[in-house]
Amino acid sequence: MFNDAQKQQLICHPLPRHIALLMDGNGRWARMRGLSRTQGHQVGAANIMDIVRTCLELGVEYLTVYIFSYENWKRPPAEVRGMLHLVEEFLDHELQTIHAWNVRLRHLGRLNGLSQSLVHKVCTALDLTQNNTGLTLAVALNYSSRMDLIDAVKRVIESGISVDAIDEQILGDYLSTAGMPNPDLIIRTSGEQRLSNFLLWEYVDALFWTTPVFWPDFTPNHLLQAIADWGRVTYPVEDDRLDYAYAYSAGGEACAASGLHSD
Repeated sequence: MFNDAQKQQLICHPLPRHIALLMDGNGRWARMRGLSRTQGHQVGAANIMDIVRTCLELGVEYLTVYIFSYENWKRPPAEVRGMLHLVEEFLDHELQTIHAWNVRLRHLGRLNGLSQSLVHKVCTALDLTQNNTGLTLAVALNYSSRMDLIDAVKRVIESGISVDAIDEQILGDYLSTAGMPNPDLIIRTSGEQRLSNFLLWEYVDALFWTTPVFWPDFTPNHLLQAIADWGRVTYPVEDDRLDYAYAYSAGGEACAASGLHSD
C-alpha cells in the first residue's frame, strides 16, 4: 500500500505522460463469484473513475482506456448489448463530473456500427469537454489498432498526399491518436501478456506491465505500483537501460518493449 508520503514522493519524480489500460478480467472475476459477465462489466465500469482521479492527482497528462474492441462484436449478443449499455450509463452518470474535473475526452475507433443513441452521447461528451485543459481521457470504443491503421491509410490516399511524401509523421497524423504522445506505460490486468490489437503503432518504447489482479479489483495502489516500477526501469540508478523481463513484489510484471512476447 502507498501512504500519502510515498504518493507525494512519487509525484516529485518523473511520471509517464501517457498511460494506457487494458481493463481485462471482468468476466472471470464475475464467474468466480457466481455472477453474470454483465455484472462483472458493471463493477469494472464503476472502477474507472478512481483511476481517472488518481491520474489527475498525480499530474498524468493522458490516460487511454480500452472500453470496447472491434473484436468484442464476436461475443454473445446479450453480452455485447450489456457492454455498450454500460458505456451509455457511464456517460450519463459521469460526464458532468469528468467535465468538472477539467478532463478532456477523446474517442479512438469507429463510431459507425454503434447505436444512434450511443453515438449522440459520445459526440455530446466530446463537444462538452473539448476545451478542457486537464487530463486527456482517450476512450477506445469500437477500436482496433489494425482497423485504425487501415482507416488512416485510406484517409491519406483520399487527401491526395503523394506516395513519396508519406512517412511516419504523416501516417500518425491520420490515426485516431493523432496529436497524442505514444504511451509510456501500458497496463494489462488479469495476468494476460498480449496487446490484443491495442495501440500497435503507438507501442514503441512503452513499458508493458501486467498484474494477475482482475480489473474490478484493480485499485489506485496498483496503478501507483505500476508507475513506480515504470520509474525504476525508465530511470534506473545505473546508467544503462533494462531490456529484459523485470518482476516486482507487488505482483506486477514489466517487460521492456523489445522483450515482449505474445503467448
